[in-house]
Amino acid sequence: MSHPLLPRLVEARVVPVIRTRSHEAARTAVAWLREAGFTTFEITLTVPGATDLIRDLAADPALLVGAGTVRTATEAYACGEAGAKFIVCPWNEPEIVPAGRRFGSLVMLGALTPDEVVEALEGFADVVKIFPAASMGGPAHIRALKSVFPDVAFCPTGGVEPSTIRAYLDAGAAFVGIGGRLADEALIAAAAKDEVMAAARAALAA
Repeated sequence: MSHPLLPRLVEARVVPVIRTRSHEAARTAVAWLREAGFTTFEITLTVPGATDLIRDLAADPALLVGAGTVRTATEAYACGEAGAKFIVCPWNEPEIVPAGRRFGSLVMLGALTPDEVVEALEGFADVVKIFPAASMGGPAHIRALKSVFPDVAFCPTGGVEPSTIRAYLDAGAAFVGIGGRLADEALIAAAAKDEVMAAARAALAA
């Protein structure tokens, strides 16, 4: 049985991945993307004070907030406690799953090859994150995996661009994770809001 949150992520289609070196830049990226129309966000634990940001955002019922680059069960527990509705690990760390389940969170585990996809599924992942997607075959890789695993929800991330979102979805991705220009620190530092908003609108349009 699929996780009850999965339909919301499928409906969202695009999940902005917020990965910045400063807490302030992450908050700015979220604020701009919300203005553009996004309501789903993955806050990676590489952001300083990430759990505090997750807690603040998760308090808004209009938002769907998750945690990314979660490496241990301890981190997963802390993110769930902060209100993260989905937990994302770039690799297959099965200990994360029960920690996420403690809070009812959807869990994504990372994979690239068919063997790794099977391992993630055996670890009870709700979604299999394909990372890094672009450098390992892009949409063609997703299409190949989907032919073998037609019932698996795949979320490609890593190098996904607004211009390639539709190709990933057409290849069978349930939804995609995208950072890049949606959370570009150089653009944020330069107050280039228009450029970020343009990228955001292009991603939403795709």
